[in-house]
Amino acid sequence: MAAPKLDAVTAAAVDQARAAAVDIAGESAVGEHLGATPEAGERIVTHWFASEMAGYPDWRWAVTMVRASRAKVPTVNEVSLLPTAEALLAKPWVPWEERIGHGDIAPGMLMPTPDNDPRLEPGFATTDLPVDADPTDWVQLRTTVAELGLGRERVLSQHGRELAAERWLAGPPGPHDEASRQAPAPCATCGYFVALRGQLGTLFGACTNEYSPFDGTVVHLEHGCGGHSDVVEARRAKELPEPVFDTIGVDETLFD
Repeated sequence: MAAPKLDAVTAAAVDQARAAAVDIAGESAVGEHLGATPEAGERIVTHWFASEMAGYPDWRWAVTMVRASRAKVPTVNEVSLLPTAEALLAKPWVPWEERIGHGDIAPGMLMPTPDNDPRLEPGFATTDLPVDADPTDWVQLRTTVAELGLGRERVLSQHGRELAAERWLAGPPGPHDEASRQAPAPCATCGYFVALRGQLGTLFGACTNEYSPFDGTVVHLEHGCGGHSDVVEARRAKELPEPVFDTIGVDETLFD
C-alpha cells in the first residue's frame, strides 16, 4: 500500500490549525508547531503543536485538517490532545532522602538526622575528670566547654564545612552575584560584618545592617551591597544662619 501524500495546501495552513487549538485550550496552552503528517485518505493532514498545559508534559496537540476536492481552503476536522510514548511512562523512582532539597523543612516538620550523615561527626560531650575532683575544676571545665561550642553529641565535620562553603559561594551570599558586582566595597571592610567562628569564619560572616537585604544572613568576605558602612553623604548639613527675628528672647521692657 502506498504511503499517503502530503497535501501542500493543507500542510501550509499552520495558522489556521493553531487557531483551532487555541480556540479549544487557550493561547497559553498551545506551544510551537512541531510539524505536519499526512493521514490515510486524500488531502488529510494532521498538524502537531507542543502542549504547554500544566500537568501534561510530553503531550501534543493534534489538529487534523481536510481539504475537499478543488477547494482552495482546508477545514478543521478534529482537535485533540494526545500523549507521546514518553508521557505514558512513569518517571524513575527517586527515594525521599534524595528528593528533599533546600528549604523543604517547613514550620512544625521534623527531619530525622541519619546516623551516618557525612556532614556530622561525634562531638566532645563528656569529661575525663574523676568523680571526686575539685568542684572548681568541674566548673572551669564546663565553662571552657561551653565557650568552645563543645558539649554537643554531634558537630559539623570537615566534609560538612566544605559542602556549606561550596553552597554559600555559589548562592546569593557569594561574591559573584549582582549586588556584589555593584557594591562600593566588600563586606570584609564593612562595620556591619561579623565573622563566623572556626574555619568558616575565614571566608564568611553575618550581615547586621537592618537596611540591607542580607541582614541576618551569611555573606562572603568579598560579598557586598549598597549598605556598606563606609558609604557616607558627601554633603554635610550646614549651620543654620542667625534668625532674622528673635522669637525666643524676652524683652524685659514689656514688664517695666
